[in-house]
Amino acid sequence: MTTNPSSEARPAVPARMQAVLHERYGRPLDALAVGEVDLPAITDEQVLVRVHATSVNAAEWYAVTGPVFARFGSGVRKPKSQFVAGDLAGVVELVGKDVKELRPGDEVFGTSGASWAEYAPSREVRLARKPANVSFEEAAGVPIAGITALQALRKAEVQPGQKVLINGASGGVGTYAVQLAKLFGADVTAVCSTRNVEQAHSLGADRVVDYKQDDFTRLDIRHEVMLDVAGSRRLSQVRRVLTPKATVMMVGGPMTYRGLGPLPHLGVTFIAGLFRSQKLGFFVAQINDEDLAFLARQLESGAMRTVIDKQYELSRLPEALTDFGEGHARGKVIVTA
Repeated sequence: MTTNPSSEARPAVPARMQAVLHERYGRPLDALAVGEVDLPAITDEQVLVRVHATSVNAAEWYAVTGPVFARFGSGVRKPKSQFVAGDLAGVVELVGKDVKELRPGDEVFGTSGASWAEYAPSREVRLARKPANVSFEEAAGVPIAGITALQALRKAEVQPGQKVLINGASGGVGTYAVQLAKLFGADVTAVCSTRNVEQAHSLGADRVVDYKQDDFTRLDIRHEVMLDVAGSRRLSQVRRVLTPKATVMMVGGPMTYRGLGPLPHLGVTFIAGLFRSQKLGFFVAQINDEDLAFLARQLESGAMRTVIDKQYELSRLPEALTDFGEGHARGKVIVTA
């Protein structure tokens, strides 16, 4: 059911907008097109956000390219929806009658079911107010990657003084994880490629391993927690640098264009972890306004920042997703609308 917008809504919202449309599964340049569509209606519980910036994540890569595991909820032969979900940062334009806190003119960041567009609907519980000293581009990189890092560290029950190993410390999740682990008082080992070593140090890592030069599984340090973002090594190998009671959080895995994506790596890791003293954690991040607000406070205080690799305009979003899919992004790939 749709409702009339709140009487507080600002005028001059257009009837049409530009949006990235998901027409088929495949490589981004073939599967996505930029076109003009009607402005989305909002329900009583939603707000309409004028999107200033969005970003790309692994979730959108899988949604667009369509490996088998990603099609069950979105359509087996072709996408059920032409819109793509993801991060956003922008300004509230319209509010439904049941929205309690947000008002037109509020600057927000969070997620939407259709964020790759000039305007996007979102529920209030998936948004938080953007700090005034943080740009839309910086805020747009945070929601999915930042909450994934935050909830992974919390689920691992990271404690001050613990040694935390982050394999894949240069991407979106990894860059936030390094900073948040330090915020929690951990001693952080970051694993990344040569060109990202200095960046990892600047984010606060206590030690950085260049995997192109050294084998991090041969370190003489034992870690209580590991966040495996890259999924580049077998569990039997990484056990060498973990304590007997360590917790390993499986945050990601190798990205592939077709087939099962990261599932083979996750499945092999799960089997290898059976009947072992070290704990394996698997989870799906849950976007919520409380965690977004927590991350907003860290951004506002300077305790956390977004590392932006490249920026694209909305019309070039298929190129941005292609760039991301190559797996070499340093931090976040941002798209401005």
